[in-house]
Amino acid sequence: MTSLIPPREFNLADFDFDLPPERIAQHPAAERSASRLLDGRGEPPQDRVFRDLPSLLERGDLLVFNDTRVVKARLFGEKATGGALELLVERTLPHFEVAAHLKVSKRPAVGAVLHMAGGFKATLLGRWPDAQGQLFHLRFSDDPMMLMQRHGHVPLPPYIQSKSGDDERRYQTVFARQPGAAAAPTAALHFDEAVLAALQHRGVQMASVTLHVGAGTFSPVKVERLADHRMHSEWYDLPVTTQHAIAATRKRGGRVVSVGTTTTRTLESWAQTGQTTGDTSIFITPGFKFQVVDLLVTNFHLPKSTLMMLVSAFAGYEHIKALYQHAIEAKYRFFSYGDAMLLARKP
Repeated sequence: MTSLIPPREFNLADFDFDLPPERIAQHPAAERSASRLLDGRGEPPQDRVFRDLPSLLERGDLLVFNDTRVVKARLFGEKATGGALELLVERTLPHFEVAAHLKVSKRPAVGAVLHMAGGFKATLLGRWPDAQGQLFHLRFSDDPMMLMQRHGHVPLPPYIQSKSGDDERRYQTVFARQPGAAAAPTAALHFDEAVLAALQHRGVQMASVTLHVGAGTFSPVKVERLADHRMHSEWYDLPVTTQHAIAATRKRGGRVVSVGTTTTRTLESWAQTGQTTGDTSIFITPGFKFQVVDLLVTNFHLPKSTLMMLVSAFAGYEHIKALYQHAIEAKYRFFSYGDAMLLARKP
């Protein structure tokens, strides 16, 4: 009699790894497509350059990218008492209101008026009911998008200590169209016009989704049992044209190539719920059944992060573990300004 082996239960420690600090990229590559690309679809993995990507795809494949645009979401100011504060706007709301992270030594009372750099004011309305309990609800004295554009700063990830005068351009994808993100969909930072032209010449089709990436993407999971983690929520939209492109790709036997984990979360949220627009808090861990994505272009992610769990679910836990070890030994550059991988979905 054959015994059934239950699926492995993963915990938080399974997604931890030691990364030398010098492997964390502080600056982007000199040219977008000059970053390295680890082709992790087979064994052994192949060390390549990102501009090789078109040669690794096939005519009839569909490349889907996230066209969100990073806004200058980091704002500085002070309380009426003079204490310094920082806001990181996560999403804009009707009536000049926002949901934002608030960094301050002592939290002001509800109703307090905050005096922001640039001369505008923000009134604290209370907590915003997000899943992780990290956001505050505020009302600005004028249009938030306009104020961020005039007075805000590029919200670089917390592990990037070195700012440059080119961050406003380089921490933005060439696809960026829809403003609203507090973080870039970093796998797409490697694409430039030359790569896009080569993909088109190769016969690779392209389509887009929008998911406004939140700062929660950098938050490590803090509970040992993955089932206890409360995933942050992000707004997405999947256009009808992209739905049709996916259907046409399936019909001709092509593959859906997702550019980044944010695109993957959008496509798989749609597949699970049928909802083409709205909020998603999908949490993808090993054992998840992917329905749309066949190949994934992605960067190297933070230890203990939900993104590490997603790529492990996609390509296989042991395979990802081996790829990360190879990347560390081969001195790949990690995280947002780092290098990329190409992964195939585990059968």
